[in-house]
Amino acid sequence: MPLYRDEAIVLRTHKLGEADRIITLLTRHHGRVRAVAKGVRRTASKFGSRLEPFTHVDLQLAEGRNLDTITQAETLDPFAAGVGLDYERYTAGTVMLETAERLATEEREPSLQQFLLLVGGLRAMVSGDRGPGQVLDSYLLRSLSVAGYAPSFHHCARCGVEGPHRWFNHAMGGVLCATCRVPGSASPAPATLELLGSLLAGDWPAVAAADARTRKEASGLVAAYLHWHLERGLRSMEHVER
Repeated sequence: MPLYRDEAIVLRTHKLGEADRIITLLTRHHGRVRAVAKGVRRTASKFGSRLEPFTHVDLQLAEGRNLDTITQAETLDPFAAGVGLDYERYTAGTVMLETAERLATEEREPSLQQFLLLVGGLRAMVSGDRGPGQVLDSYLLRSLSVAGYAPSFHHCARCGVEGPHRWFNHAMGGVLCATCRVPGSASPAPATLELLGSLLAGDWPAVAAADARTRKEASGLVAAYLHWHLERGLRSMEHVER
């Protein structure tokens, strides 16, 4: 069987037979890949803990008809250890993994930007320099943008007129001017829209300056925007405090 190498983030795993697992990966060059890790559930497995969710690994795989087979695995970044130390980080990180899997819709379709965003997001999550909620919201907005769902927080999402604008509608793609406003639009505080723009841009000093009420309202809008564009909710999101 042809062999290839790639680096990947382990998104999730599930059991196969008595000792194997199917590993769902987001790879740097091959997009989303599902592969078998043979014997990984045995105590003496050569893979150890290197194929657990969150782990950033360098892999050798053998191509298969339906599923590839992992033949070698070396840890690059043990994100699982850092994320698992804190419940808030763990739940936020789980949402990141599920989002990455949902946005990488086609197997073996290269998703380099999504891969790099996920690696950077997990690295920020385990560093502890920023709050898990803010890292998650920034990651979600950026990953949606890369997937083609970039929200507008300053120009009207319908007519393009420059803001600031008062109304926000996730189905319309962001803020709306008074002329384009549609029924059901939210009316967030101006500071919330500014925070959303800062999260999307990675303006961390501005993010850090936001108060708790503004952060909570922004998180709610991010969750609603994500839910709309994924068309169904994330199971992992219900465990995150918003």
